Amino acid sequence: MKTALICGISGQDGAYLAELLLKNGYVVYGTSRDAQVAQFSNLLKLGIRDQIKPVSMALNDFRSVLQVITKVQPDEIYNLAGQTSVGLSFEQPVETMESIALGTLNLLEVIRFSGAKVRLYNACSSECFGDAAELAADEETPFRPRSPYAVAKATAFWQVANYREAYNIFACSGILANHESPLRPQRFVTQKIVAFACQIAQGKSEKLSLGDISIQRDWGWAPEYVDAMYRMLQQETPDDYVIATGHTSRLQDFIAEVFLTLGLDWQKYVVTDASLFRPTDIAVSRLNPVKARLKLHWQAQVSMAEVARNMVEANLTARSTNPLP
Repeated sequence: MKTALICGISGQDGAYLAELLLKNGYVVYGTSRDAQVAQFSNLLKLGIRDQIKPVSMALNDFRSVLQVITKVQPDEIYNLAGQTSVGLSFEQPVETMESIALGTLNLLEVIRFSGAKVRLYNACSSECFGDAAELAADEETPFRPRSPYAVAKATAFWQVANYREAYNIFACSGILANHESPLRPQRFVTQKIVAFACQIAQGKSEKLSLGDISIQRDWGWAPEYVDAMYRMLQQETPDDYVIATGHTSRLQDFIAEVFLTLGLDWQKYVVTDASLFRPTDIAVSRLNPVKARLKLHWQAQVSMAEVARNMVEANLTARSTNPLP
């Protein structure tokens, strides 16, 4: 029986990954800065809260990380922690860099310092590539980050690569495209759109203000993406992988699919607000996940349209179970 430590278990990916690892017979520990008071609401939604062993850990504190890894002695560590919002990173660049880059460095240093025989997965992001040219980005494409979040993720990526090469640590990064689910908080634009559209379907008549809806992204289904994370740590040798559907859509297309699912015309309700534009943003993100298909035998099955429909259906089900005032 293997033991896994998930840093960032409270988030969308952490919850789905915990569910997957439990199904595979793992003992699963999950970290929170203060596990005694943490809500772990996503674990509750999935019905697995009682199967997780919570531990308190501050990822930006080397001693805290060392104590937890020494105590838990995990076979695998999944680093999904840190500030996760691209938009918020412009307002909190220092917190973003410290929580992502310093947190990753502390994990790597503890593994090196302790000599622990542990495998590390690090969550990287396709935001690191910046704007795509004609060719879709793969593992050999240079990074051109356009946000503090992407800069922090790129820093953590190269830390992982350096420790892997310098100290022979089994550490790898998943360069993940956007991936969504009903567990997304509403500060993410996809969930914001779904929640607002469902409110309109129930009689709300206000307008939804959004930033640039012409941006293009590769949107996938989060439960599929955590399976790719798991597969990376089951390989004989560590490596980095782009994880994506390989299909790019406009945010406008996602909006249209959400409203269409509810029988609504999105153009009647959505307005563009220039004040919501980011200082810098990625116009088009194109990704090539062929390496993951060939080496991990992983391929996304859920399309952007299905992601939108799944999120709408989950929102409506939650509203029928717990009606909002």
